[in-house]
Amino acid sequence: MDTETRRQKQQALMVKLVERKVRSRAKELYKTRGEVEGHALQDWVQAANWAQSAATSLGPEDPYRRARADALLAAAWIETV
Repeated sequence: MDTETRRQKQQALMVKLVERKVRSRAKELYKTRGEVEGHALQDWVQAANWAQSAATSLGPEDPYRRARADALLAAAWIETV
């Protein structure tokens, strides 16, 4: 397997991981609000913003951390579109 293919597979796995984290964070927000219906989009956007904040806090000096940050941003963007 070449380096580019490996990088793409790793990034795809990271995106899935981040999607799970965003989903989990949105569920926490839902539960914190007392499980009141009608705010799913708001919870998701807030969780995606949390993921974006986490991504921007990761430094570009480490390639693994940079790939993780890119995956976080991609997942957050995908879910808010």
